[in-house]
Amino acid sequence: MPKKILIVEDEKPLSHALDLKLQHEGFATTIAHNGEECLQHIENDTYDAILLDLMMPIVDGFKVLEELNKKTNKPVVFVLSNLSQREDESRALSLGAQKYFVKADTPLAVIVEEIKKALG
Repeated sequence: MPKKILIVEDEKPLSHALDLKLQHEGFATTIAHNGEECLQHIENDTYDAILLDLMMPIVDGFKVLEELNKKTNKPVVFVLSNLSQREDESRALSLGAQKYFVKADTPLAVIVEEIKKALG
């Protein structure tokens, strides 16, 4: 059974690229384009990992992290953001994110490797 990853990213080209790369590595992927869609997905299904953007329409990634903290069966969360401020990273990690990647500085291959390491 492949590990399930929820990609939460409002930039469609990036979400598509992540989707293709992760599927190629054998993961089952689902895409949400905003935080509200993400919350609906995690309400209706379980995921091994979530790739989470922070700045999104409707519900932001910080709010998603807060909602995830209310759940007992939590997926591993990797934050992908263009917010490169130390405070944003600290806040995301304190809310339960395992890793914080700055999109502009992180190749997709590095993100995929980190997911593979975390999920075994």
